[in-house]
Amino acid sequence: MSAALNDGLPERIKDALRLVIDPELGYNIVDLGLVYDVSVDDSGEARVIMTTTTRGCPATGYLKDGARDSVEATAGVTSVDVVLTYDPPWTPRMMSADAKRHLGIAEGEGW
Repeated sequence: MSAALNDGLPERIKDALRLVIDPELGYNIVDLGLVYDVSVDDSGEARVIMTTTTRGCPATGYLKDGARDSVEATAGVTSVDVVLTYDPPWTPRMMSADAKRHLGIAEGEGW
């Protein structure tokens, strides 16, 4: 893969992942804090480490499939591996300020 195509690829992948909306919360998985890491090697193989809000979340398959499909559609990606983890466990503190506002959560509220 050319260096020019790989430049900014992790950020472009995160932008693509913002198209995946959690069906229960109605907001994208990146700003909800469900995407822990995005990495890409020199050959364009992407790896996304993500979580769900709870173990046994009924939307787990939907979210993983959406993440995979979004990353696969990103120019420069040759393959993708979506890894689900619960370490560390997700908390509302992981959400962006925009996601908290969208959900009506005030900054600094004790969880």
